[in-house]
Amino acid sequence: MTQQQQTYLTPEVKAMIGKEGEKVEVTIWGIEKENLRRFIHAIMDPDPRYWDEEFARSTKYGEIVVPPIYCTYLSKTPPGAEDPISRAFRNNPVSDGLGGMERPRPGQLPSLPTPLVRVLNAGNDIEVFKYPSLGDRIFSQQKYANIIERVGRDGAHMLIVTNETRFTNQHDELLCISRSSGFRR
Repeated sequence: MTQQQQTYLTPEVKAMIGKEGEKVEVTIWGIEKENLRRFIHAIMDPDPRYWDEEFARSTKYGEIVVPPIYCTYLSKTPPGAEDPISRAFRNNPVSDGLGGMERPRPGQLPSLPTPLVRVLNAGNDIEVFKYPSLGDRIFSQQKYANIIERVGRDGAHMLIVTNETRFTNQHDELLCISRSSGFRR
């Protein structure tokens, strides 16, 4: 089989489209004011609806709200637990940040049955439905939304894998959907 005839989008890989991980709570503390303050400073967003209670009460939300993207930055690693990304880099200093994370994590998607293991970010987007509030408990659930195959200019095959993560609050209200695509080579 020539390189042009070879395919990595096998029936086993195609069968992964739509597969979901379990729904998990993203952080054990919920959304806290101090962590929100630090996040707002980090993203340099001066919008007072995120920190000024008096101003926030005068908005259509009636309370301090949280930037929707905050959900995607909440930690799934409880205090005292070893961070899987730090472990991956300790075990392999040239890790891509994904390799070496073989231990299953809550909510993790099943591994793709492919020999293509190098990963490169192909883009991210977020679709916002509702702003989270202080005190909300945030849950996430991932799924393989799409997998396609492309051939690069060099003739090498790659898979473009799109993962979708749905974030909800404790009332099961949809807050946002984050989509991230990655090249597998």
